[in-house]
Amino acid sequence: MVSLESRKLESILKLAVGIAALVVLNLLASRYFHRFDLTSEGRYTIKPATRQMLENLDDVVYVEVFLDGELNAGFKRLQRSVRETLEEFRIYSGNNVQYTFKDPSAALGESARNQFMQSLSQLGIQPTNIIEEKDGQRNERLIFPGAIISYGGAERGVMLLRGNQASSPEEKLNESIESIEYSLASAIFELTNIEQKQVGIVKGHGELDSLESAGLELAVQKHYTLRDIRLGSDDLGALSAMIIAKPEQPFNEREKYALDQYLMSGGKVLMLIDKLQANMDSASNEFNYAFPFDLNIDDQLFRYGIRVNNTLIQDISSAKYPIVIGSMGDQPQIQLIQWPFYPLINRFADHPVTNNLNAVKGRFMSTIDTVKAEGLRKTPLMFTSDYSRSLSAPVKVSIQDLRENLSPDKLTQKNLPVAYLIEGEFRSLYENRYKPEGTDESSFIARSSDDAKLLVIGDGDIARNDINTRNGMPQVLGYDPFEQTTFGNEDLLMNALHFMIDEKGLITARNKEIEIRPLDKVKIANERTYWQIINLIVPVLILIIFGIVRSYWRKRKFTGFKTNDDAA
Repeated sequence: MVSLESRKLESILKLAVGIAALVVLNLLASRYFHRFDLTSEGRYTIKPATRQMLENLDDVVYVEVFLDGELNAGFKRLQRSVRETLEEFRIYSGNNVQYTFKDPSAALGESARNQFMQSLSQLGIQPTNIIEEKDGQRNERLIFPGAIISYGGAERGVMLLRGNQASSPEEKLNESIESIEYSLASAIFELTNIEQKQVGIVKGHGELDSLESAGLELAVQKHYTLRDIRLGSDDLGALSAMIIAKPEQPFNEREKYALDQYLMSGGKVLMLIDKLQANMDSASNEFNYAFPFDLNIDDQLFRYGIRVNNTLIQDISSAKYPIVIGSMGDQPQIQLIQWPFYPLINRFADHPVTNNLNAVKGRFMSTIDTVKAEGLRKTPLMFTSDYSRSLSAPVKVSIQDLRENLSPDKLTQKNLPVAYLIEGEFRSLYENRYKPEGTDESSFIARSSDDAKLLVIGDGDIARNDINTRNGMPQVLGYDPFEQTTFGNEDLLMNALHFMIDEKGLITARNKEIEIRPLDKVKIANERTYWQIINLIVPVLILIIFGIVRSYWRKRKFTGFKTNDDAA
């Protein structure tokens, strides 16, 4: 017969064992750290490269996030995601990442508030205007969806609201959430990285001058050591990557050989090529035609499995250009009209270079084809819209044509590739051929290692920034002064460099995808009553049934139970 004392002792022992198990479990967890992410897309999983960077921090990184105060549901979701990511950063860094959330509009005094917001804008954190309808009233509020990261006395501004401007607000917000880890991690790495790799920018063939490429060079110098190089004379061995931006003069054989051997040695080359000579200075002529450049590299690209065509693209998705449409008195009337030779590329491959990228502005862009080349992997990265066409040289390029509407029925081609990434084992152009005179043949490499990469874009102007006509200073790369919009040109080129130089590094964080799981509005309307009944009545029924069953079980369990006194 079971006594009350024995049951009480048994309960105490069970409690003691449970407490001991919890203590042991906590001790093991503190020694063997691990976190579990139960989401299907790995929403809370930090990439290995990011973890390694965080674990190697030798000092505290401070992050100020300006997402606080009165926010709508969408920005609260962004705020929550940023907080969750920073909390993961704090844990993996051993508390070397400290963060706070602030509301810029909470500064005391209008003057102090305006000065603070201006300082944020200077760091690249641009404001966003939120317009909401509440209780029949229109409410507007300016927020700064960004963060300032500080380390060792230096600081960087990070925009947290990113994504393609052509996306819907919900899609853009989701793209921003997907980019949080990469945006924050790359800024931290930029501040803490001491040993920078070298990137060379080729000169000597009429490439973009220092003023036209100032935006690109400034962006590259934030992450790498940049230096000008001359093919055929400079040593290329220390370069982690090479940029060729809009050459207009032919390459000689010694220069082609130097480029070839750099690629054969496992080099990475970003090549931005204009195949046709077209610019807006000549477009004022009604009978202006664009003819091909003679760059003398077609055979070399062909050997590497790619061909930039002698074409120009026209696309219904295009940037605008100002033209004079008339005059009022002695004042010309200027209007922005879409210029189909300036395509806005909005269609990208699912690849770390182009994930969550804003539209890229092209100028006189050419199509790209691939040719058979064994051992190479060819990935198209950028495409035109569903309403585009490719015009073969010579192509008429006249500003007068802006007055004519380009109807969609003339744009019968779609998804024309304008950028390709080539990876794998390249074969040298000079294999089984005479080498250029004066070159050292003893170190000749006939085939590359598998880590060589070549990324070709059929537009050299994609790396050209505009010049401010008032002060002669270069604009930010990708900024359109007419539409006052910054396109994704800089992000594209920097993503390309990051991927080619370290494809398993922080750039892998751009592969993160957060699935949108919206409710079906049609089902909500049709099945509202059904689910209301399920949610309101079923839980009450379950509770009643549980109470009845438990009462019956206790009655059976304790019926006939006898104590020691009853037995006596």
